[in-house]
Amino acid sequence: MGEAFTALGINLPQLIAQIANFVVLLLILRFTLYKPVLRMLDQRRERIAEGLGAAEQARAEASDAQERIEAQLAEARGQGQEIVANAQQVAARIQDEARQQAERDREAAAERSVQEIQLERDRAIADLRAEFAEITVTAAERVIRQSLDEDAHQRIIEETLAESDLGERS
Repeated sequence: MGEAFTALGINLPQLIAQIANFVVLLLILRFTLYKPVLRMLDQRRERIAEGLGAAEQARAEASDAQERIEAQLAEARGQGQEIVANAQQVAARIQDEARQQAERDREAAAERSVQEIQLERDRAIADLRAEFAEITVTAAERVIRQSLDEDAHQRIIEETLAESDLGERS
């Protein structure tokens, strides 16, 4: 077998030395580099797993936060609609009260106007009565001073009416 190795150009003692060196190097690398490299790879795998877990947790928290925000927005919309509905009710009530107040004010103004007209009419009637009484008294004085015949009596009334304001109004 030695000749076959030699024919192939293989030096057996050198091959055994290289294999021994390779095994020693492999053992040295296994104890010095392999375990630390594996440890480093395991740590990296753990960090990646933690990062993925944290990302998944952050995604879940973001989803929960989004749901809470949407719920709060829906609640805010509902409250806003409720506020608008209440404001519309208040506005309608205020308009109704304003209409009722305007109606009461209009009725009060109309009543005051009627009372003022009535007072003015009563004053005018009182003035007319006073003036008529004065005219009647004046006419009666003239009639008493003169004769009591019908023509003189009519003439005195017409003269008295012509002198007074009533004659001008007719």
